[in-house]
Amino acid sequence: MKYLGMICMLVLVVGCSAPKVIYDYDSKLDFSIYKSYNYYPEFESGLSELDTKRLLRQTDSILQSRGFKKVATPDFYINVMASAFESEQNSAVGVGVGGGGRSAGGGISIGLPVGSKLNQQLTFDFVDVRKDALFWQAIAEGYYKDEATPQEREAYFRMILLKVLEDYPPKK
Repeated sequence: MKYLGMICMLVLVVGCSAPKVIYDYDSKLDFSIYKSYNYYPEFESGLSELDTKRLLRQTDSILQSRGFKKVATPDFYINVMASAFESEQNSAVGVGVGGGGRSAGGGISIGLPVGSKLNQQLTFDFVDVRKDALFWQAIAEGYYKDEATPQEREAYFRMILLKVLEDYPPKK
């Protein structure tokens, strides 16, 4: 019973792990000049149409709550690119056969991978409209549940975006 509780706790911790985010930006730039945004006119995220709508809805919600305005002629464009990949196997079950006697021995062992995880990488590019130059980028990686409900998908994108936009604009 003790082991069952530990296994359940491990599954809970691994299943609810927060996304990893890597940032890069132009450190010499004054970010206060960027007050309005919009999405690239040919926006293609690589997500399904419904997931793209969820992502954009959450992006708008977070940015507008921070005082940014979505306008037709913005200060910067946002582009998002998504890709999915299976993570490397970190766990395996070993099956072995062995035997020995006197001064001779032998054995065979096989490692079988246990489960696989579908991870998603979302790259967020903020591009200055006037200069046509990238000035801020975030790359987020997180566990993506392919069979998630619409509510779970909405919560997933909100969690990702809160983490991605946590330190935007960067503080000097």
